[in-house]
Amino acid sequence: MTDIIGTALLDYYHGNHSEEIITETNISEPDELPVSYFFRSFSEMPSIEKKALKLSKGTVLDVGAGAGSHALYLQKKGLKVTAIDSSEGAVKVCKHRGVIEVMQTDLIRYSDKKFDTILLLMNGSGIFQKLEYIAIYLEHLKSLLNQNGQILIDSSDLRYMYDRSEDGGIWIPGDAYYGELEFTMAYKGVISESFDWLYLDERIFESACQSCGLNFEIIERGNNFDYLAKITVRENSPS
Repeated sequence: MTDIIGTALLDYYHGNHSEEIITETNISEPDELPVSYFFRSFSEMPSIEKKALKLSKGTVLDVGAGAGSHALYLQKKGLKVTAIDSSEGAVKVCKHRGVIEVMQTDLIRYSDKKFDTILLLMNGSGIFQKLEYIAIYLEHLKSLLNQNGQILIDSSDLRYMYDRSEDGGIWIPGDAYYGELEFTMAYKGVISESFDWLYLDERIFESACQSCGLNFEIIERGNNFDYLAKITVRENSPS
């Protein structure tokens, strides 16, 4: 798969930044994703991310680490962080920037250790891809948690993206869940293969967690229909 993000991150890190990443979905027009956003400092992060980092404790797994901004902040706080990303370029940038433990892998293939905190930020639910895979990912995340561990994950309810009718209702597609999007990315003339990315409304997310023996709690709400959730293992739930 074309490593659009990794290529852009490496260019930015090495001072070769001249273009932004262009994202497009099946329900939206092309939009710029500034590469600099991946290199943001704590003070530049949205409130949801700040809250997640403040709540992080113990050993931490940073899923989809990107340029390593979250991992670096937590390292400076003295936490032991393992950063993973499927992008080869992102992993190289993390290493260049000083992330101590980082590896290239998909979340679903990672099973090396257990953690006190698992972070999935920048619409962390996207990694689930489609509704039908949520339980698979939640069960895998559950298997990576230490006793009394926590998953901190953000997502958004995309209802605001759809047309509202005069009676206050919304039009949403009938053949799929409205939070299931198909993405493509482009950078310096190279276009990625399309990939699935999932945005979850709170009701469905909580129901999925309950079915997997997990507690679901909204910790913080953002300004754009986004939210941060804390997921923990329910007492007496089978591991």
